[in-house]
Amino acid sequence: MEHGFFRRTRFVGLTLALFAGLSAPAVAQDRVVNFYNWSNYVAPGVLEEFTRETGIKVIYDTFDGNETLETKLLAGKSGYDVVVPTAYFLQRQIGAKVFQKLDASKLPNLKNAWDVVTKKLALYDPGNQYAANYMWGTTGIGYNAAAVKRILGEGAAIDSWDIVFKPENLAKFKDCGVQMLDSADDILPAALTYLGLDPNSTRQADLDKAADAVAKVRPSVRKFHSSEYLNALATGEICLVVGWSGDIKQAQARATEANNGVEIGYAIPKEGAQMFFDNLAIPADARNVAEAHELINFLYRPEIAARNSDFLSYANGNKASQEFVNARVLNDKTIYPDEAMQSRLFVITARDAATQRVINRLWTRVKTGR
Repeated sequence: MEHGFFRRTRFVGLTLALFAGLSAPAVAQDRVVNFYNWSNYVAPGVLEEFTRETGIKVIYDTFDGNETLETKLLAGKSGYDVVVPTAYFLQRQIGAKVFQKLDASKLPNLKNAWDVVTKKLALYDPGNQYAANYMWGTTGIGYNAAAVKRILGEGAAIDSWDIVFKPENLAKFKDCGVQMLDSADDILPAALTYLGLDPNSTRQADLDKAADAVAKVRPSVRKFHSSEYLNALATGEICLVVGWSGDIKQAQARATEANNGVEIGYAIPKEGAQMFFDNLAIPADARNVAEAHELINFLYRPEIAARNSDFLSYANGNKASQEFVNARVLNDKTIYPDEAMQSRLFVITARDAATQRVINRLWTRVKTGR
Protein backbone atom coordinates (compact mmCIF):
# COMPACT_ATOMS: atom_id res chain seq x y z
CA MET A 1 0.00 0.00 0.00
CA GLU A 2 1.12 3.47 -0.79
CA HIS A 3 2.43 5.12 2.36
CA GLY A 4 1.66 2.88 5.36
CA PHE A 5 4.74 0.75 4.96
CA PHE A 6 7.93 0.41 2.97
CA ARG A 7 8.63 -2.35 0.54
CA ARG A 8 11.37 -4.79 1.38
CA THR A 9 14.76 -3.64 0.22
CA ARG A 10 17.82 -5.79 0.22
CA PHE A 11 21.17 -4.29 0.79
CA VAL A 12 24.10 -5.66 -1.17
CA GLY A 13 27.64 -5.31 0.17
CA LEU A 14 30.47 -3.89 -1.90
CA THR A 15 32.44 -6.30 -4.03
CA LEU A 16 36.19 -5.95 -3.73
CA ALA A 17 38.44 -6.56 -6.69
CA LEU A 18 41.26 -8.94 -5.93
CA PHE A 19 44.65 -8.10 -7.29
CA ALA A 20 47.31 -10.71 -8.04
CA GLY A 21 49.58 -11.37 -5.10
CA LEU A 22 47.41 -9.38 -2.65
CA SER A 23 45.05 -10.66 0.04
CA ALA A 24 41.54 -9.24 0.13
CA PRO A 25 41.16 -6.93 3.13
CA ALA A 26 38.46 -7.75 5.70
CA VAL A 27 35.28 -5.73 5.25
CA ALA A 28 33.01 -4.85 8.15
CA GLN A 29 29.43 -5.95 7.50
CA ASP A 30 26.63 -3.38 7.60
CA ARG A 31 24.48 -3.54 10.71
CA VAL A 32 20.92 -4.58 9.86
CA VAL A 33 17.68 -5.46 11.61
CA ASN A 34 14.99 -7.57 9.95
CA PHE A 35 11.58 -6.25 10.96
CA TYR A 36 8.32 -8.17 10.27
CA ASN A 37 5.29 -6.01 10.97
CA TRP A 38 1.62 -5.63 10.07
CA SER A 39 0.60 -3.84 6.88
CA ASN A 40 0.14 -0.06 7.28
CA TYR A 41 1.69 -0.15 10.74
CA VAL A 42 4.48 2.42 10.94
CA ALA A 43 4.48 6.15 10.24
CA PRO A 44 6.37 7.38 7.16
CA GLY A 45 9.92 8.41 7.92
CA VAL A 46 10.25 6.62 11.27
CA LEU A 47 12.42 3.76 10.06
CA GLU A 48 14.56 6.07 7.93
CA GLU A 49 15.16 8.23 10.99
CA PHE A 50 16.23 5.16 12.96
CA THR A 51 18.74 4.31 10.23
CA ARG A 52 20.11 7.86 10.10
CA GLU A 53 20.65 7.91 13.85
CA THR A 54 22.07 4.43 14.33
CA GLY A 55 23.47 3.38 10.96
CA ILE A 56 21.36 0.23 11.24
CA LYS A 57 19.55 -0.62 8.02
CA VAL A 58 15.99 -1.88 8.36
CA ILE A 59 14.93 -4.75 6.12
CA TYR A 60 11.18 -4.54 6.34
CA ASP A 61 8.48 -7.08 5.51
CA THR A 62 4.74 -7.00 6.24
CA PHE A 63 1.95 -9.48 6.89
CA ASP A 64 -1.80 -9.11 7.43
CA GLY A 65 -2.61 -12.14 9.60
CA ASN A 66 -1.26 -13.61 12.83
CA GLU A 67 -1.45 -17.05 11.27
CA THR A 68 1.14 -16.06 8.66
CA LEU A 69 3.51 -14.82 11.33
CA GLU A 70 2.96 -17.88 13.52
CA THR A 71 3.65 -20.29 10.65
CA LYS A 72 7.01 -18.62 9.97
CA LEU A 73 8.00 -18.56 13.62
CA LEU A 74 7.07 -22.16 14.35
CA ALA A 75 8.93 -23.35 11.25
CA GLY A 76 12.10 -21.74 12.64
CA LYS A 77 14.85 -19.76 10.92
CA SER A 78 12.38 -17.07 9.90
CA GLY A 79 15.23 -14.61 9.40
CA TYR A 80 13.46 -11.90 11.42
CA ASP A 81 14.82 -9.99 14.42
CA VAL A 82 11.73 -8.05 15.53
CA VAL A 83 8.14 -9.24 14.99
CA VAL A 84 4.74 -7.93 16.07
CA PRO A 85 2.39 -10.68 17.32
CA THR A 86 -1.04 -9.96 18.77
CA ALA A 87 -1.23 -10.87 22.46
CA TYR A 88 -3.22 -14.10 22.26
CA PHE A 89 -0.81 -15.42 19.63
CA LEU A 90 2.11 -14.16 21.71
CA GLN A 91 0.81 -16.21 24.63
CA ARG A 92 0.77 -19.42 22.60
CA GLN A 93 4.10 -18.69 20.96
CA ILE A 94 5.80 -18.09 24.31
CA GLY A 95 4.67 -21.58 25.27
CA ALA A 96 6.24 -22.89 22.06
CA LYS A 97 9.53 -21.18 23.01
CA VAL A 98 9.78 -19.17 19.79
CA PHE A 99 10.78 -15.93 21.55
CA GLN A 100 13.72 -14.88 23.67
CA LYS A 101 13.40 -12.75 26.79
CA LEU A 102 13.94 -9.03 26.32
CA ASP A 103 17.08 -7.59 27.91
CA ALA A 104 15.71 -4.71 29.98
CA SER A 105 19.21 -3.22 30.39
CA LYS A 106 19.20 -2.54 26.64
CA LEU A 107 15.73 -0.99 26.69
CA PRO A 108 15.91 2.10 28.91
CA ASN A 109 12.87 3.60 27.19
CA LEU A 110 10.65 0.87 28.64
CA LYS A 111 10.45 3.17 31.64
CA ASN A 112 7.81 4.93 29.52
CA ALA A 113 5.53 1.85 29.42
CA TRP A 114 1.93 2.52 30.44
CA ASP A 115 1.16 0.48 33.56
CA VAL A 116 -2.51 -0.01 32.58
CA VAL A 117 -1.49 -1.67 29.32
CA THR A 118 1.44 -3.53 30.87
CA LYS A 119 -0.84 -5.14 33.44
CA LYS A 120 -3.25 -6.30 30.74
CA LEU A 121 -0.38 -7.62 28.64
CA ALA A 122 0.90 -9.59 31.64
CA LEU A 123 -2.17 -11.80 31.26
CA TYR A 124 -0.49 -13.17 28.13
CA ASP A 125 3.16 -12.63 29.07
CA PRO A 126 3.54 -13.11 32.85
CA GLY A 127 6.12 -10.71 34.19
CA ASN A 128 6.25 -8.90 30.83
CA GLN A 129 9.43 -10.76 29.98
CA TYR A 130 9.05 -11.39 26.25
CA ALA A 131 7.26 -8.42 24.72
CA ALA A 132 6.57 -4.70 24.87
CA ASN A 133 3.28 -3.29 23.63
CA TYR A 134 3.48 -1.44 20.32
CA MET A 135 -0.14 -0.50 19.62
CA TRP A 136 -3.57 -1.51 20.90
CA GLY A 137 -7.06 -1.09 19.60
CA THR A 138 -10.51 -2.61 19.19
CA THR A 139 -12.44 -4.67 16.66
CA GLY A 140 -15.64 -2.92 15.66
CA ILE A 141 -17.76 -1.62 12.79
CA GLY A 142 -16.62 0.88 10.18
CA TYR A 143 -19.23 2.45 7.94
CA ASN A 144 -19.95 5.01 5.25
CA ALA A 145 -22.14 7.59 6.98
CA ALA A 146 -24.00 8.62 3.81
CA ALA A 147 -24.79 4.99 2.98
CA VAL A 148 -26.16 4.39 6.48
CA LYS A 149 -28.37 7.46 6.19
CA ARG A 150 -29.59 6.41 2.75
CA ILE A 151 -30.27 2.80 3.72
CA LEU A 152 -31.50 3.10 7.30
CA GLY A 153 -32.89 6.63 7.31
CA GLU A 154 -32.05 9.94 8.94
CA GLY A 155 -30.86 9.63 12.53
CA ALA A 156 -30.11 5.89 12.32
CA ALA A 157 -27.22 4.79 14.53
CA ILE A 158 -24.66 2.06 14.05
CA ASP A 159 -24.19 0.96 17.66
CA SER A 160 -24.96 -2.75 17.79
CA TRP A 161 -23.76 -6.08 16.36
CA ASP A 162 -27.38 -6.41 15.15
CA ILE A 163 -26.37 -4.58 11.98
CA VAL A 164 -23.81 -7.31 11.23
CA PHE A 165 -25.28 -10.56 12.52
CA LYS A 166 -28.97 -10.17 11.66
CA PRO A 167 -29.11 -11.39 8.05
CA GLU A 168 -31.94 -9.05 7.11
CA ASN A 169 -29.94 -6.05 8.38
CA LEU A 170 -26.63 -6.84 6.70
CA ALA A 171 -28.42 -7.69 3.44
CA LYS A 172 -29.40 -4.02 3.17
CA PHE A 173 -25.72 -3.15 2.72
CA LYS A 174 -24.84 -5.93 0.29
CA ASP A 175 -25.08 -3.80 -2.84
CA CYS A 176 -22.83 -1.02 -1.54
CA GLY A 177 -20.22 -3.51 -0.31
CA VAL A 178 -19.53 -5.37 2.93
CA GLN A 179 -16.19 -6.79 4.06
CA MET A 180 -15.02 -8.63 7.18
CA LEU A 181 -11.62 -9.39 8.61
CA ASP A 182 -10.21 -12.71 7.49
CA SER A 183 -9.67 -13.56 11.14
CA ALA A 184 -11.58 -16.18 13.09
CA ASP A 185 -10.10 -14.75 16.29
CA ASP A 186 -11.86 -11.45 15.66
CA ILE A 187 -15.12 -12.42 13.96
CA LEU A 188 -16.13 -15.48 16.00
CA PRO A 189 -15.68 -13.73 19.40
CA ALA A 190 -17.81 -10.87 18.04
CA ALA A 191 -20.50 -13.39 17.06
CA LEU A 192 -20.28 -15.08 20.47
CA THR A 193 -20.73 -11.70 22.16
CA TYR A 194 -23.73 -10.91 19.97
CA LEU A 195 -25.26 -14.26 20.97
CA GLY A 196 -24.75 -13.49 24.67
CA LEU A 197 -22.06 -16.17 25.01
CA ASP A 198 -18.54 -16.00 26.42
CA PRO A 199 -16.22 -14.63 23.68
CA ASN A 200 -13.53 -16.94 25.08
CA SER A 201 -15.74 -20.02 25.01
CA THR A 202 -14.10 -23.26 23.89
CA ARG A 203 -17.34 -25.28 23.98
CA GLN A 204 -18.02 -26.94 20.65
CA ALA A 205 -21.72 -26.05 20.84
CA ASP A 206 -20.92 -22.34 21.36
CA LEU A 207 -18.36 -22.24 18.57
CA ASP A 208 -20.84 -23.95 16.22
CA LYS A 209 -23.45 -21.31 17.07
CA ALA A 210 -21.01 -18.50 16.36
CA ALA A 211 -19.95 -20.04 13.06
CA ASP A 212 -23.59 -20.53 12.09
CA ALA A 213 -24.31 -16.86 12.86
CA VAL A 214 -21.52 -15.78 10.50
CA ALA A 215 -22.54 -18.34 7.86
CA LYS A 216 -26.06 -16.89 7.80
CA VAL A 217 -24.77 -13.45 6.84
CA ARG A 218 -22.05 -14.83 4.53
CA PRO A 219 -24.12 -14.17 1.35
CA SER A 220 -23.96 -10.43 2.07
CA VAL A 221 -20.17 -10.33 2.57
CA ARG A 222 -18.22 -9.35 -0.54
CA LYS A 223 -14.81 -10.34 0.84
CA PHE A 224 -12.96 -11.58 3.90
CA HIS A 225 -9.63 -9.74 3.98
CA SER A 226 -7.54 -8.13 6.70
CA SER A 227 -6.02 -5.16 4.90
CA GLU A 228 -7.81 -4.35 1.62
CA TYR A 229 -10.81 -2.86 3.36
CA LEU A 230 -8.83 0.20 4.45
CA ASN A 231 -8.56 1.66 0.96
CA ALA A 232 -11.92 0.27 -0.13
CA LEU A 233 -13.68 2.10 2.70
CA ALA A 234 -11.71 5.31 2.11
CA THR A 235 -12.64 5.44 -1.59
CA GLY A 236 -16.30 4.48 -1.14
CA GLU A 237 -15.85 1.10 -2.82
CA ILE A 238 -17.45 -0.53 0.23
CA CYS A 239 -19.80 0.87 2.85
CA LEU A 240 -19.56 -1.45 5.87
CA VAL A 241 -16.76 -3.46 7.46
CA VAL A 242 -15.98 -5.39 10.59
CA GLY A 243 -12.39 -4.29 11.08
CA TRP A 244 -9.73 -2.90 13.36
CA SER A 245 -10.23 0.53 14.86
CA GLY A 246 -6.97 2.06 13.65
CA ASP A 247 -7.41 0.86 10.08
CA ILE A 248 -10.90 2.33 9.95
CA LYS A 249 -9.63 5.58 11.43
CA GLN A 250 -6.86 5.64 8.82
CA ALA A 251 -9.49 5.17 6.12
CA GLN A 252 -11.37 8.10 7.63
CA ALA A 253 -8.23 10.26 7.46
CA ARG A 254 -7.47 9.24 3.87
CA ALA A 255 -10.97 10.10 2.74
CA THR A 256 -10.69 13.51 4.42
CA GLU A 257 -7.29 14.17 2.81
CA ALA A 258 -8.65 13.15 -0.59
CA ASN A 259 -11.66 15.45 -0.13
CA ASN A 260 -13.71 12.82 -1.94
CA GLY A 261 -16.94 13.36 -0.04
CA VAL A 262 -16.71 10.03 1.79
CA GLU A 263 -17.50 10.36 5.50
CA ILE A 264 -16.52 7.35 7.59
CA GLY A 265 -17.63 6.43 11.11
CA TYR A 266 -16.44 3.83 13.60
CA ALA A 267 -18.55 2.15 16.27
CA ILE A 268 -17.74 0.00 19.28
CA PRO A 269 -20.98 -2.05 19.58
CA LYS A 270 -22.91 -1.72 22.81
CA GLU A 271 -22.88 -5.50 23.39
CA GLY A 272 -19.08 -5.38 23.68
CA ALA A 273 -16.00 -5.50 21.47
CA GLN A 274 -12.58 -7.05 21.55
CA MET A 275 -9.59 -5.10 22.81
CA PHE A 276 -6.35 -6.37 21.28
CA PHE A 277 -2.65 -5.71 21.86
CA ASP A 278 0.06 -5.87 19.18
CA ASN A 279 3.52 -6.26 20.64
CA LEU A 280 7.22 -6.04 19.83
CA ALA A 281 9.09 -9.30 20.37
CA ILE A 282 12.40 -10.92 19.37
CA PRO A 283 12.41 -14.47 17.91
CA ALA A 284 14.56 -17.00 19.74
CA ASP A 285 16.75 -17.53 16.66
CA ALA A 286 17.17 -13.84 15.77
CA ARG A 287 20.64 -13.11 14.40
CA ASN A 288 20.79 -9.39 15.10
CA VAL A 289 19.76 -9.26 18.73
CA ALA A 290 21.61 -6.06 19.66
CA GLU A 291 20.07 -4.26 16.68
CA ALA A 292 16.62 -5.63 17.58
CA HIS A 293 16.88 -4.10 21.04
CA GLU A 294 17.98 -0.78 19.53
CA LEU A 295 14.93 -0.73 17.25
CA ILE A 296 12.50 -1.55 20.07
CA ASN A 297 14.10 1.10 22.29
CA PHE A 298 13.80 3.65 19.47
CA LEU A 299 10.12 2.82 18.93
CA TYR A 300 9.58 3.38 22.67
CA ARG A 301 10.74 6.98 22.56
CA PRO A 302 7.69 9.05 23.51
CA GLU A 303 7.96 11.27 20.41
CA ILE A 304 8.31 8.29 18.06
CA ALA A 305 5.44 6.36 19.67
CA ALA A 306 3.31 9.50 19.34
CA ARG A 307 4.18 9.87 15.64
CA ASN A 308 3.10 6.29 15.04
CA SER A 309 -0.14 6.74 16.97
CA ASP A 310 -0.94 9.96 15.13
CA PHE A 311 -0.47 8.28 11.76
CA LEU A 312 -2.01 4.91 12.61
CA SER A 313 -4.89 6.17 14.80
CA TYR A 314 -4.11 3.48 17.34
CA ALA A 315 -3.41 3.97 21.03
CA ASN A 316 0.04 2.83 22.14
CA GLY A 317 1.51 1.31 25.29
CA ASN A 318 3.77 4.29 25.99
CA LYS A 319 2.31 6.51 28.70
CA ALA A 320 4.89 9.29 28.21
CA SER A 321 3.91 9.57 24.53
CA GLN A 322 0.51 11.02 25.43
CA GLU A 323 2.20 14.38 25.95
CA PHE A 324 3.02 14.38 22.23
CA VAL A 325 -0.01 12.59 20.70
CA ASN A 326 -2.20 14.87 18.60
CA ALA A 327 -5.32 15.97 20.51
CA ARG A 328 -7.47 14.70 17.64
CA VAL A 329 -6.25 11.18 18.43
CA LEU A 330 -5.84 11.43 22.20
CA ASN A 331 -9.35 12.84 22.75
CA ASP A 332 -11.07 10.34 20.46
CA LYS A 333 -12.84 7.88 22.77
CA THR A 334 -12.87 5.18 20.09
CA ILE A 335 -9.04 5.31 20.08
CA TYR A 336 -8.31 6.08 23.74
CA PRO A 337 -11.53 4.78 25.38
CA ASP A 338 -12.80 6.31 28.60
CA GLU A 339 -13.79 4.12 31.54
CA ALA A 340 -17.38 3.73 30.36
CA MET A 341 -16.28 2.50 26.96
CA GLN A 342 -13.53 0.33 28.43
CA SER A 343 -16.16 -1.47 30.47
CA ARG A 344 -17.62 -2.73 27.16
CA LEU A 345 -14.34 -4.22 26.00
CA PHE A 346 -13.10 -7.78 26.44
CA VAL A 347 -9.86 -9.60 25.69
CA ILE A 348 -9.43 -13.11 24.35
CA THR A 349 -6.72 -15.53 25.39
CA ALA A 350 -4.94 -18.36 23.59
CA ARG A 351 -6.92 -21.53 22.98
CA ASP A 352 -5.54 -25.02 23.30
CA ALA A 353 -4.36 -26.65 20.07
CA ALA A 354 -7.43 -28.88 19.72
CA THR A 355 -9.83 -25.94 20.06
CA GLN A 356 -7.80 -23.87 17.61
CA ARG A 357 -8.06 -26.66 15.03
CA VAL A 358 -11.83 -26.67 15.48
CA ILE A 359 -11.94 -22.89 15.04
CA ASN A 360 -9.80 -23.07 11.91
CA ARG A 361 -12.09 -25.72 10.38
CA LEU A 362 -15.19 -23.72 11.22
CA TRP A 363 -13.69 -20.58 9.73
CA THR A 364 -12.79 -22.34 6.50
CA ARG A 365 -16.35 -23.63 6.29
CA VAL A 366 -17.76 -20.14 6.86
CA LYS A 367 -15.59 -18.50 4.21
CA THR A 368 -16.12 -21.14 1.56
CA GLY A 369 -19.79 -21.65 2.31
CA ARG A 370 -19.29 -25.44 2.44
